[in-house]
Amino acid sequence: MSAPATVRSATRRLVALTALRWLPVGLTTPITVLLAQARGLSLADIGLLFTVHGLVVLALELPTGGLADVLGRRVVVVAGALLHLVSCVVYATATSFAGFLAGVLLLGLGRALDSGPVEAWYVDTVHALDPGGDVAPGLARHSAADGGGLAVGAVVGGFLPALLGGTDGAALAVPYVAAAVLDVVFVAAVLRLLTEDRPPRAGRVAAALGAGLRAVPGTVAGAVRLSVTDGPMRLVLLLTAVGGLGLVGCELLGPVRFAELAGGADGGAAVYGVVLAISFAAAAVGAIATPALRRLLGGSTRTTCVALSVLGAGATALFAGPDLLLVAAAGFALYYVAHGSSWPLLSAVLHTRVPAEVRATAVSAMSLAMALGGVVGNLAVPRLAAMTSVSTALLVIAAVLALGAVACLWLPHSTRDEAAVAAGNPAPV
Repeated sequence: MSAPATVRSATRRLVALTALRWLPVGLTTPITVLLAQARGLSLADIGLLFTVHGLVVLALELPTGGLADVLGRRVVVVAGALLHLVSCVVYATATSFAGFLAGVLLLGLGRALDSGPVEAWYVDTVHALDPGGDVAPGLARHSAADGGGLAVGAVVGGFLPALLGGTDGAALAVPYVAAAVLDVVFVAAVLRLLTEDRPPRAGRVAAALGAGLRAVPGTVAGAVRLSVTDGPMRLVLLLTAVGGLGLVGCELLGPVRFAELAGGADGGAAVYGVVLAISFAAAAVGAIATPALRRLLGGSTRTTCVALSVLGAGATALFAGPDLLLVAAAGFALYYVAHGSSWPLLSAVLHTRVPAEVRATAVSAMSLAMALGGVVGNLAVPRLAAMTSVSTALLVIAAVLALGAVACLWLPHSTRDEAAVAAGNPAPV
C-alpha cells in the first residue's frame, strides 16, 4: 500500500493501528492479577513482577526507540508485536513465579520496542504533508483509539472466564490465548498500513542491522541531551512519571478492591472488566473532547493540563472513598478520563521540541518516564497499602497528582505556537 496522501488518511491509519495494538492488551488487563493469584502468587509477588516489567522497560526504552529511528519504524513494531504474542502464551501457561517472570520479561521487551514507532511515523507523515501543522488533534484520536481498543478488550476479557465456567486458572488464561491470536492480526495490519519512505540499505541484512545498531548510541545520546537541557521536555517527562504512578493505583490495587466490593473473586473479574471498559471508553471520549476543551479554555495547553491534573487527583481521592461500588467505579473511571485526555497534549508538547531523526527515541523517553513512575509505585504502593490501608495508599497517590497539577503551570501555553520547531527549526540536540 502507498503512503497516506492526506493528514486525514494518515490519522485513519494511526487510529486503526492503535486500536488493534491495544485490543489484545485490553483482553488480558482484567485478569492479569487474578490469574497470577489463582496460580498461587501473592499480591507482593505480583507487585514484584510489575516492578520487573517496569525495570525492563526502563533499561530498554531509549535503545529500542533509537533502533526504530535508525532501522525503521515498521520492523521494530512487528518485532514488539511478536514478543507480545509469545509473552501471552508464556503467561497463559505459567504455573510458578518463574514462569510468570519469563512472561513479564518478554512483555517488557515487546513493550519497549513498540512504545514509540507508530506515533513517530504519524508525526513525521503529518509534518511531511503539512509542515508546521499541529499534531494534537490527531494524537487525541490516537489516545481515543487506545482507550477504545482497551475498552472493548476489557469487556470481553472480563466476561470470558465466567462464560467458560468460572475463575480458575484455566478459564482465566483464555483471554491471553485470544490476545495472542489478535497479535497476528495486528502484525498483518502493520505490514500493510505502516508505510515508510526510507532508502533501501545496501548489502546484506546482517550488515545493515549492524550499521543501524552502531548508530543507536548516538541517536539515544542526542535524545537524552535534549531531555536534560530542554525545559518543556523535562516537564513533560516529569508529568508523565506522575501519571504512571497514578496508573499503578488503578492497575495494582483496582482488581483487589473491586473483587472485595463485588463480594468475592468469582464476580471480581467480570466487575473489574466492566469498570475497566467503562473507564477506557470514558478516556477515549475524553481524549476526543480534549481539543474542544482546550479551545474552551482559551486555547491554552497549560490551563487544560492543570484542569485535567486536578480532575485526576480528585478522582483518585474518590476511588479511595467509602466502600461503595458505584463511588469507587466513578473515581476509577474519572482518573482514566484525566490521564487519557492529558496524554495527547503532553505528547504534542514533546513533538514540538524534537527533530524527526530522534522522534521515536523521544517518544520512548516519555514511555520510559511513565515506566519509572510505575516502578516507584509498584515498589512503594503495596508496602504502603499493607502498612496502612488501600484507601490511604490511594490518598497518597492523589496528593502526588495534585502536586503534578501545580507543575503544569510551567507548560507552554500552546503547541501550535511552537509547531515550527518540529517542522524545521527544532531545539538543538
